[in-house]
Amino acid sequence: MGAVRVELRIQGRVQGVFYRASARRQARVLGLCGYAENLDDGSVGIVAEGEESAIEKFIAWCRIGPPSARVRRIDITRPPPTGEFTEFAVR
Repeated sequence: MGAVRVELRIQGRVQGVFYRASARRQARVLGLCGYAENLDDGSVGIVAEGEESAIEKFIAWCRIGPPSARVRRIDITRPPPTGEFTEFAVR
């Protein structure tokens, strides 16, 4: 199975709770590439590419996040993968 891409916007209490660093750690465990960044509206944006099964596990993790996060909503889009990433980074 080939790579897939997801773009996530995670809303709730997700900034200042180590969400991005925890997402990077989880993504690397799952072999995903991409990035996580804080957005101006207080949400976290994530772009991830990898095997579909790993992406689905990652989305399931993102719905919960690290212990001090409170995820209220996740918006998910699935554009075609670009293969532009070599690792998962925090921006």
